[in-house]
Amino acid sequence: MDHTGGVLEKLGAVEIPELVLESGKKLVGVRQIYAQYGEPSPACDNVVLVCHALTGSHHVAGNDVEGLPPAWWPNLVGPGKAIDTSSLCVVCFNFLGSPYGSTSPASINPSTRRPYGMSFPVFSVRDMVRAQAAALRELGVRRLAAVVGGSLGGMQALEWAVMYPEIAERAVVIAAPLCLYPQAIAFNEVQRQAIMADPEWKGGDYYPGPGPERGLAVARMLAMITYRSEAVFVRRWMRQLASGQPWEWNGRFKVENYLHYHGEELVRRFDANCYIYLTRAMDLHDVGEGRGGAESALSNFSGKHLLAIGITSDCLFPTWQVEEISTIGKSAGVKTSYDEIESENGHDAFLIDVDQLDDILREFWERTDL
Repeated sequence: MDHTGGVLEKLGAVEIPELVLESGKKLVGVRQIYAQYGEPSPACDNVVLVCHALTGSHHVAGNDVEGLPPAWWPNLVGPGKAIDTSSLCVVCFNFLGSPYGSTSPASINPSTRRPYGMSFPVFSVRDMVRAQAAALRELGVRRLAAVVGGSLGGMQALEWAVMYPEIAERAVVIAAPLCLYPQAIAFNEVQRQAIMADPEWKGGDYYPGPGPERGLAVARMLAMITYRSEAVFVRRWMRQLASGQPWEWNGRFKVENYLHYHGEELVRRFDANCYIYLTRAMDLHDVGEGRGGAESALSNFSGKHLLAIGITSDCLFPTWQVEEISTIGKSAGVKTSYDEIESENGHDAFLIDVDQLDDILREFWERTDL
């Protein structure tokens, strides 16, 4: 399908017979849905893997696709854009555990013929990357010119650099830390408890019903607070009322409307069990775990360069957490650098301030000869 801006999107799927997880448990018949933009070169040395964030999908660019959320980097991926599909082949997988077609808690368990629900095994960011690596092998891709991702996608990009240094030549980690620090884990746990406290969650066995809609909406409301900065809330709404009377319970501030809107919007497109599992995978993220610490882990990277990009107003993963990647990477003897997006938009700036990200990526490609 030829989309606005001339970017051609190809959608596909790869079946992996068996995936052994970090826990030692196994998944059989693992499905990896993907989107491709641009064509691989004859040597297949121009492939860039883009990794999406928590509730995103493989639909990175182009017009709307039924059943998928809107493209999340349409101004960054395409002909002549920073990730230039006229010379690069971009691949993005819907990662393990996400409800947009890849194997997840919402998928049918082949042994029971019912949705997995909470019988799905707990998995990690490393498991997401293992599934992607297996799928790329099936597609005949043996080398990645770069891996790029933001937030949970950035955690995947970091793991790619450590787990598969012989494959990933460059890694761009945006708004993601070396490990999830306690406050971020705390935010995730409150979100999970909001879902689990909803009577309609039913221990995760709510299929084919609507499930814990209220709980998932509340979880998203909390998440949205962490995705933006106080400066954004002040600048956009301050204490403005949206409706009703301030001294009655029908009164609602505009910032409350904002949170309710985003909570309801996620309920329409996401699965609650997937949200539970994916936030747990984030909690488990620690690049140094089982590898002798972060410095030892980063020393595995033998590619051309590892770039970490922080966001000045990010309250979920503050800049010092992202800059640690570069600082510790340098101590490990790895070619690393750090850059920042200067923005009041908070954690979501990597999806909003794409003009700055465009400049950073173009300079990085030039500096590393891509």
